[in-house]
Amino acid sequence: MKVWGLTGGIGMGKSTAARLFTARRIPVFDADAAVHALQARGGAAVRPVARAFPQGVKHGAVDREALRRIVLADPAALRVLEGIIHPLVRREERRFLQRARRRRAPLAVLDIPLLFETRPARRAARDFDAVLVVSAPAAVQAVRVLRRPGMTPQRLAAIRARQMPDVEKRRRATHVVRTGLSRFHTVAQLRRLLAREAP
Repeated sequence: MKVWGLTGGIGMGKSTAARLFTARRIPVFDADAAVHALQARGGAAVRPVARAFPQGVKHGAVDREALRRIVLADPAALRVLEGIIHPLVRREERRFLQRARRRRAPLAVLDIPLLFETRPARRAARDFDAVLVVSAPAAVQAVRVLRRPGMTPQRLAAIRARQMPDVEKRRRATHVVRTGLSRFHTVAQLRRLLAREAP
């Protein structure tokens, strides 16, 4: 089974790409959804987060907004949180890949927004047969992201500061999918890529 990584900055078009893979019946692991499940009531991250950040858990679940305020103001706290969350997400990745192999899927996709930020290049090369980076001009990215409820230019700037610059992600990519023109153009690129590279 081939394993592709899918990544890109906020608002770059990962969701469009993931939906196309899902429509093609290619298993897709959604790292953001895994984090939400881990932080929900009964999730594996709740107890360790409560021990590290008591004010970040309410009613048996992680209060994501409270936790965001804590870690954005404190880089050391962010590293502690990442030390809790990342190993749990990796465990969910492994379980997902095991299920995909049991189903004899020829290709599986791991949708990981911080793929390059959370694993060294050598490990990424070992974990993935290819890494797809979705990319759009910064102005297009800003328009998309600022439409989201509760998003502000200041919050977008803070998110961008945590993420590897788009130019560096594109440099590290196996394939770059340009998403700045239209959904039709994005889908056409992905279809050509699947026709050429998918098993």
